[in-house]
Amino acid sequence: MSTPPFVSAADLAAQLDDPDLVLLDVRWRLGDTTGREQHRAAHLPGARYVDLDAELSAPPSPAAGRHPLPAVADLQRAARRWGLRASSRVVAHDDAGGAAAARAWWVLRWAGFADVRLLDGGLAAWRAAGLPLEAGEVVPAPGDVELGGGGALPSVDADAAAAVAARGVLLDARAPERYRGEVEPVDPRAGHVPGARNLPPGSLTDADGLLLEPGELRERLAAVGVVPGAEVVASCGSGVFASLAVAQLAAAGVGAALWPGSWSQWSADPSRPAATGPGTHAA
Repeated sequence: MSTPPFVSAADLAAQLDDPDLVLLDVRWRLGDTTGREQHRAAHLPGARYVDLDAELSAPPSPAAGRHPLPAVADLQRAARRWGLRASSRVVAHDDAGGAAAARAWWVLRWAGFADVRLLDGGLAAWRAAGLPLEAGEVVPAPGDVELGGGGALPSVDADAAAAVAARGVLLDARAPERYRGEVEPVDPRAGHVPGARNLPPGSLTDADGLLLEPGELRERLAAVGVVPGAEVVASCGSGVFASLAVAQLAAAGVGAALWPGSWSQWSADPSRPAATGPGTHAA
């Protein structure tokens, strides 16, 4: 049985003395380069800082998007810097809704490392529970983890994503105004892939940022066509928020592939059509 994708703050706090536990702090926001400084100021005990742009992604390009998947060899080197070993049990978190942490969850799972979870509610949930924080730099002993060739979790390219939009469910996890094409702050064109359905950030969490109960999760997902037997691909701007969607879907018992290039890749190709307007979106 695979490792559940989420762990609560209380359950994680009870495991802090486990020498195999590795906490990854993936603080990242688009355009904000202060994640490492924020980590130094206050972090979960022993948490190691992870740089999403430099360690969880390959260099951007119009052909591959803003956050292409890293080469597995590069990811392995990064994971060893974080102290990962074959026996490690990883929990990733961030302070902005879980998408950055989910990128670490997804790429590690994709590269064959199975025992990795996300802190439900992230740093906010940890703080709300009154749990301890530390300051300063964390430099772990190097690990020796061996990562595989990639592909333990499914991913698709732009052509496959378009095909799923036509016959299955292509979820677009961007903000509604970007999906509708009203604004586009970072990518070449506004709009969405024809046939894609909008599942905005926060659709599957409560007011405190905690994952909804399974019954409510299934109800929200059914509103965008995610029902038993549906073929599902998750997308967003560049595959980051889509990673969170994949984790949340997994918690609801739904398997989904990730489209790493997402809209940043699609919109850079002028031959590909862009749809605008309300389309289909989560309630």
